[in-house]
Amino acid sequence: PRLLSQFFFADERVTRVVAEINGLDAELDPQQYLVLLNQLHLSQAQLLAILEQIMEECIPTQRHSRDYLVKFPEELLVDNLGNHMLFAAECLLAGTFLEVEEADGVQLRPKARNLLCSLELVRTVLREQSLSQPSSYPEPVRAVLIQFDHLFAEFELSYVSSLVAVKSPEEIYRQQEIIVLFCETVERALHLGYLTQEMIDGYEPLLMFTIPRLAIISGLLIYPEGPLSLEQSPEQMSRVFSPFYNLLKKIRDLLRVLSAEELCLLERSLCTAE
Repeated sequence: PRLLSQFFFADERVTRVVAEINGLDAELDPQQYLVLLNQLHLSQAQLLAILEQIMEECIPTQRHSRDYLVKFPEELLVDNLGNHMLFAAECLLAGTFLEVEEADGVQLRPKARNLLCSLELVRTVLREQSLSQPSSYPEPVRAVLIQFDHLFAEFELSYVSSLVAVKSPEEIYRQQEIIVLFCETVERALHLGYLTQEMIDGYEPLLMFTIPRLAIISGLLIYPEGPLSLEQSPEQMSRVFSPFYNLLKKIRDLLRVLSAEELCLLERSLCTAE
């Protein structure tokens, strides 16, 4: 059950697979090479998962901040992102630029080298510790883990930033404003009886249409200084709404001429119409 013992055997598996790959002629047996490559990725993923648990146990308050992850596109936030970063670093160090431009890859290579060297040092130190005192983490072990965690975060942010356009602080803030608007909309709809808590708890499919419709009305009339404020330019709005700037103006002008009773009737109809 000890994490260092688990790390030792996971590290053994990685070492064994690497040795098999190095002893294989990929051109003579390409199928076996792909099999071993898949085994390497799986064993490395397991190694990183155990290493993550060790860092959480050993240096929980000294971890490098991962706040930058909110800037990443959602499709990149997968369970195997760490393993993908490790594979990317290995490719860069070998001079292979699979996903990034060559100029970006050249700039990233020193960080990839530092990361992989740090990982090798971590593997060596943790193996030795697992064979001597597998239940403790002395200061030299902690220092090596802190350095690796910092280098990994630095490489991850730099690599993804060169791969895709990460969100700016302004974009993140605008998204948070939309989240607040939707939350306020749901609270108001519950208060007015447009929705029920049972519909929300039961994930009623109709809510996928109802809540955004009500949010548009709330954003234009109830909270006019929020993310749907038309006092700002389209460029200042979230990309979710900016393409519909002129349409939103027309909707706002129509809503303004409605009486309170007519507005209530409209919102109730939006909760039932398909």
